[in-house]
Amino acid sequence: MDSTSTIVRCIQAAARDLGLPIPDKSAASYVIGLGLQDAMQAAIPDVDPKYYPRIVERYRHHYLGQDKDLTLFDGVREMLDDLGQQGYFLAVATGKSRVGLNRALNSTKLLSLFDATRCADETFSKPHPAMLQELTRELGQEMQRTLMIGDTTHDLQMAINAGAGGVAVEFGAHPVDQLLALKPLFSASSIKVLHQWLNEHA
Repeated sequence: MDSTSTIVRCIQAAARDLGLPIPDKSAASYVIGLGLQDAMQAAIPDVDPKYYPRIVERYRHHYLGQDKDLTLFDGVREMLDDLGQQGYFLAVATGKSRVGLNRALNSTKLLSLFDATRCADETFSKPHPAMLQELTRELGQEMQRTLMIGDTTHDLQMAINAGAGGVAVEFGAHPVDQLLALKPLFSASSIKVLHQWLNEHA
C-alpha cells in the first residue's frame, strides 16, 4: 500500500496535538514497520514516557480517519492474484495493529487474498523474528523457503534474524542505500519488476 506519506502526516499530527516536538519526514518515515509504541518512542524521543500512550491514541485517531484513502501501488492486486493462483502462500507481517490491518485490507479488498497475517500487537515487533516464525508454523512452511518482501530495514533485518530470504522494495519508507546495506536477494524498483523477478526466481 502507498501509505508512507499518510503515516508520516499522522505521526506529525499526533505530536502537534500534544505540543511535542514534531519529527521531520525522515524521522517519522524511519519508524514505519515498527509496533506503534516502539515507533512513537523512536520518532519522538526524549519526552516524558507518560506521553507515549497518548501519542499512540492521537496517531490512531488521525490514521483511522484516513485509512480509507489508502491506495495500492499499480500492479499489486494483479501480482497477488497471480501468485495465489500459482499456489504460493501469501502472508502479511506488519507493524499495524490487528484493527488497523483489517481496516486497511477491507478498504482495499485484499483480505481474502492472504492465507495468514500477523500484527505487532499480537507478538514481538520487528525486527524480532517472531512474526515470520509464527507465520511459517501456521502455514506449515520452512523458513528457508520463505521470502520477506519489505520497504524498510526493519523488514529485511527481521528476515535475517529469522533465517528467511529478504527482498527490498525501493519506493517505500526507507532509503535504497540503507536497504541494500542489508544485502537483500533482490531490490525492486517497481511492482512490475518485483512481479517479474518473483515469477522467475520464486
